[in-house]
Amino acid sequence: MAASVCRVGGAVGRAFARARGPALLSLRRGQASVTYAQSLLGAPETQLTALDNGLRIASEETGHATCTVGLWIGVGSRYESEKNNGAGFFLEHLAFKGTKKHPQSALEQAVESMGAHLSAYTSREHTAYYMKTLAKDLPKAVELLSEVVQSSALSEAEIEQQRGVILKELDEMEGSLQDVCLDLLHATAYQGTALGQSVVGPSQNARTLTRQDLVDYINSHYKAPRMVLAAAGGVNHEELVGLAKQHFSGVSFEYQDDAVPVLSPCRFTGSEIRMRDDAMPLAHVAIAVEGAGAASPDIVPLMVANSIIGSYDITFGGGKHLSSRLGSLAAELNLCHSYQAFHSTYSDTGLMGIYFVTDKHKIEDMMHWSQNAWMNLCTTVTDSDVARAKNALRASLVGQLNGTTLICDDIGRHILNYGRRIPLAEWDARIEAVTPKMLRDVCSKYIYDKCPAVTAVGPVEQLPDYNRVRSAMYWLRF
Repeated sequence: MAASVCRVGGAVGRAFARARGPALLSLRRGQASVTYAQSLLGAPETQLTALDNGLRIASEETGHATCTVGLWIGVGSRYESEKNNGAGFFLEHLAFKGTKKHPQSALEQAVESMGAHLSAYTSREHTAYYMKTLAKDLPKAVELLSEVVQSSALSEAEIEQQRGVILKELDEMEGSLQDVCLDLLHATAYQGTALGQSVVGPSQNARTLTRQDLVDYINSHYKAPRMVLAAAGGVNHEELVGLAKQHFSGVSFEYQDDAVPVLSPCRFTGSEIRMRDDAMPLAHVAIAVEGAGAASPDIVPLMVANSIIGSYDITFGGGKHLSSRLGSLAAELNLCHSYQAFHSTYSDTGLMGIYFVTDKHKIEDMMHWSQNAWMNLCTTVTDSDVARAKNALRASLVGQLNGTTLICDDIGRHILNYGRRIPLAEWDARIEAVTPKMLRDVCSKYIYDKCPAVTAVGPVEQLPDYNRVRSAMYWLRF
């Protein structure tokens, strides 16, 4: 039974959630042979309705026999304080441990009897509870989701049991060096602000959080205007609206003493953290600058820029013939085992960077060529570079929405970020509008002569001094 009720808030799930950028383009089932232009024209419309209490319902009818339905909430570790950091992650553990109406065994049996999968994840700005099931079981799925979110039991015995589970998970997460490196990157880049906090929180908080802390967290943030009931697959929008009225119309939209939580600005600080351990076989290094927020018009040019840099793994074929110049150099000069360009976007800021895993003797070379790739984006990017990156970006975005769960997640996050699901044709037009000059200007705005944040874990003695790294963020040109 437990296999059907799971979380994706662990290391793998958070990496999965982070890797999904604005996944925007999708194909209807059974239309794998249509052209790209036809897929844009044939994309189903996302319908959006709001209840009187402010809760929004968004759905996309894709004609699948299955559907995914879930509740996306605009809350995450960024809304937590030092005292309750990790509360959202703790609640995620408790979500499927029983409700006031269904004890854990009954909840698992109800999910299992439908052949459904009930999951959840928490990120820095969003929390999601969702279920994948047969389309005919949509009413039962919405009912169970409403119970999980509004009527979680939060028993003292279960809290104590999950406390130990979380502490064990925290120990295991130390072994996921990519997660460690990227969490440290947030900690140094956004030091002294809420975005610097990790999603899982410190172990001390896992030991001290009380039931009242969790209840206060729910009462403060689980409000109707910050919720989106999203669905994709074989769903009827009017039916979904009716189910939302039945199960979610009672969700409060009022805050105690009108104390509406407001996100404090998160300043970016160029800085570094090094965790040297020469006993480790490989070095894990990340370098990033402050990127654009989710709603910024610069987000698409930066996505194209990251597509030019691309990614590489030692298992890739192609070698020095890879389209990415950095990937070609990595293969030809044996610079690293793998690297990937990333852009973690938040409501008002972001981290644009490169993460790589390399041998301790290749750190300096890989850092040099990574920064060189950034400088090329700001100064010498060509028409062919941009055209190739646009095609790669389109292919990546289309491939990221393969299934109702990914579509549903995309809908939920879009409504929270933009207030609407941006049409496919609009995204395509914005990608097509990117020119080499636009890309150079935008990259110069965010990258050129900016102070980076750097983190490194492992045998990192060869990592250049921060002043040297900073001096490579511009070129002396005459």
